[in-house]
Amino acid sequence: MEKQFKPLTALLIASALTLPFLEAARAEVSQESLNSISIPNKVETPIGSLDFFDGVPSKATAEKVYDNLDRMRATGVFLDNVGAVSMYSVRTGLADAGSKGANRIALFSQLLDSKTLVVTANTSTLYAYTYTDLAQDGPTVIEVPPGMLGFLDDAWQRFVGNMGVTGPDKGKGGKYLVLPPGYTGKVPPGYFLLKPTTNRNFLFLRGSIKNGLKPAVENITSKLKVYPLKNAAKPTPTEFVDMSGKAFNTVFPSDFSYFENLNQIVQEEPIDAISPEVRGAIAAIGIVKGQPFAPDARMKKLLTEAAMLGNATSRSITYYPRFTGVKIYPDDPKSVWSTAFANKNTSFEANGVMGLDARVLYYFNAGGVTPAMAATRAGEGSDYALAVLDASQLAFDGSKTYKLHLPPNVPVNDFWAVTIYDTQTRSQLQTGQKFPTVGSQTEGMKKNADGSYDVYFAPKAPVGMEGNWLQTVPGKSWFTILRMYGPLEPWINKTWRPSEIELVK
Repeated sequence: MEKQFKPLTALLIASALTLPFLEAARAEVSQESLNSISIPNKVETPIGSLDFFDGVPSKATAEKVYDNLDRMRATGVFLDNVGAVSMYSVRTGLADAGSKGANRIALFSQLLDSKTLVVTANTSTLYAYTYTDLAQDGPTVIEVPPGMLGFLDDAWQRFVGNMGVTGPDKGKGGKYLVLPPGYTGKVPPGYFLLKPTTNRNFLFLRGSIKNGLKPAVENITSKLKVYPLKNAAKPTPTEFVDMSGKAFNTVFPSDFSYFENLNQIVQEEPIDAISPEVRGAIAAIGIVKGQPFAPDARMKKLLTEAAMLGNATSRSITYYPRFTGVKIYPDDPKSVWSTAFANKNTSFEANGVMGLDARVLYYFNAGGVTPAMAATRAGEGSDYALAVLDASQLAFDGSKTYKLHLPPNVPVNDFWAVTIYDTQTRSQLQTGQKFPTVGSQTEGMKKNADGSYDVYFAPKAPVGMEGNWLQTVPGKSWFTILRMYGPLEPWINKTWRPSEIELVK
């Protein structure tokens, strides 16, 4: 027995001798890493003083931290879902103006003027809008006329498919069938299929007025049809609601109602229309599918603050973007000309990474997404350049006069146009000009002796330059978009470029 206990005795003696050294070493390690794993009893932070007792937050500190957490999460939800709430606001705005139901098409038969608030809409093409309601109507047929440009976006403003010139009908016209999410029924032949992940989907169609407005309107009103597949044998006639000259709003809010609108979207759409990660972020602020959205006074206050911060953040991203791919002339640090699609990327995703700020930049300032918007082809389609600040990189002042110079031989196959916008609404600036656009098709537009053009932005037109003038409003700022229809190689390869917009006086 004595022999059996000798090894154990030796081990116990060795442990007793080494234990003080281990304790000392542990104390030394703990001392070195203490600052990285603990928190002082009082901490000064951007949200104020935080109090702890040996790492345990006081109740008041926990409440302050939770307020900050909820506000931060809500701000993130605001920024990440601008595309969805913007689409919802377009749909409800059209419905309020009389276009409700997939077969009631909102048509701007006399073009879209400044009375209607639509983010960065133009005055140069014929617009037609509607929304599917697949939960109610089931598979829905869209008969597209020839010569159209169009696409379908889902409820989160994600691209579903092209129609018309850039779609599978190649501009010849054709029948498209929009299938509900998870549809397992029979699919009849003879249709181009579109398979969105949501029920409410935005149909955007644009008609060229190159050959006149009247034939463009007739093409749409005589040939565009939208109806449920189940009624294909005897479809309800498609109606056209003329929206031209109507004062209504399609721009999303930046207050508490933003989150009420988002809740409505979440309730309407299939749960898997968005990922669990996105659903989790939205649920963290109280928006859960199948449950009422009823924030208490505290949470409503925080959501209101988050909407304000989301608005401010979106505007900061717009005017002072800090990511690459926005500047059209990146080698010129003084140039302010920019694009709405960073790096010509309409999905905002590259190398498995979502460009969060790039997504906000576009959705805050524009509506409707298709890869065709960023696929510049010589002599076809259109390309846009934005100037949101002047040549000194300052905000435009509506009380002052500015000038844009376009060098000779503006490289377009069709025409060019400059439109002015309100910095608050991102819609056409409301002035004495019904259509706040000038360009190569403008009556009275004067060309310089060398073939160049000058465009003026001012409260009053420079003498003799009324045709080259866009009116501004003292006390307000503005920004502008140069649209190139059928851009040619000198525009694409940047050997021709517009001037910066210079302050005259």
